[in-house]
Amino acid sequence: MPSISHFIETLINSKGLFLEAMLWTLKLTVVSILIGIVFGLFFALLKISRVKVFGYLSDIYVFLVRGTPLIVQIFILYFGFSGIFLIPDFWAAALALAFHNGAYIAEIFRGTIQSIDKGQMEAGRSLGMTRGLAMRRIILPQAFKRALPPLGNQFIIGLKDSSLAAFISMNELFNVATTLGSNNFDEMTYLLIVAVYYLVLVALLTIVVSLVKKRLAVSE
Repeated sequence: MPSISHFIETLINSKGLFLEAMLWTLKLTVVSILIGIVFGLFFALLKISRVKVFGYLSDIYVFLVRGTPLIVQIFILYFGFSGIFLIPDFWAAALALAFHNGAYIAEIFRGTIQSIDKGQMEAGRSLGMTRGLAMRRIILPQAFKRALPPLGNQFIIGLKDSSLAAFISMNELFNVATTLGSNNFDEMTYLLIVAVYYLVLVALLTIVVSLVKKRLAVSE
């Protein structure tokens, strides 16, 4: 274990590299979650569709994502795409994380959409709206509001999962830590430093999620 003075000195001296890597980590997390929301909403709507085949497709997608490790999904997408055309490591990781997060987000949206009283859909239809229009104007806005707290939790999970992008050589936090540790023969110090960065990010996101939950509780 490194001494406290050595740890603090290394933390200060390496802050430039880690802050840059932290920005890449946040960018990767935000992009993957946003794309994952699109995936999730699409497959959630397939799941609640009256066409059974669409529901089966959604079930298969969720089963594949939940049944295979995220690192395997990242490798398949990265090396699979690379065999066809060159794809930057950032977008390979972002798409893999989005594909993974989308399955969990799909279940979040499915639950919140189905939690809306069915009478509201019937009321929209009685006003002359089509089922799709009533879904967009009445059901989805309420479902999004209820989905925000669990989506915030998924954002935190996605942040920690982004560390796996290091295995395709993307310069995010974990990759920078392992590279510096290997180059300086001081792996433990840099692993402890990157743990501090992740703890700070997770703490900040946890506070934001808690504030959102309280705000929604008041509005309810």
